[in-house]
Amino acid sequence: MLKAAHDRVWRAITDSTRFGQWFGVEVDGPFIAGQEAIGRIVPTQVDPDVARMQEPYRGTPWRVHVERIEPMRLFSFCWHPYAIDPAHDYAAEPMTLVTFALAEVEEGIRLTITETGFDRLPSARRAEAIKANDGGWAHQARLVERYLALGDE
Repeated sequence: MLKAAHDRVWRAITDSTRFGQWFGVEVDGPFIAGQEAIGRIVPTQVDPDVARMQEPYRGTPWRVHVERIEPMRLFSFCWHPYAIDPAHDYAAEPMTLVTFALAEVEEGIRLTITETGFDRLPSARRAEAIKANDGGWAHQARLVERYLALGDE
């Protein structure tokens, strides 16, 4: 449960600059439905321990295809999960779908993050991608919470 105004949580997720600060990416432009967003991994600005873990991947390309933006309710994108090997071309592989859903509840804002489509990944990479993402979204939800706690917008 996030203790922040609904519009502030929405901006943290859908504004590519704000998203990048907590997620750990630098995106070259805004998120626009139906378009690709391109950037690179940079360490998160909200958690020094996570930033240290991300540091070896600094500069690794990061690409998503923004699927849907339904204001104040839903943001989704497709991507190649755990696409960190610069020698591997992920372009021919199927993507997974990541969805961020927001709902106002009595206690604050409920953020639900889901990722689907692992079953379509090549079997040689599927287990590795699932393992890398196991618990990863719960961790990212904590980074969103830390970002919002900074209150520096």
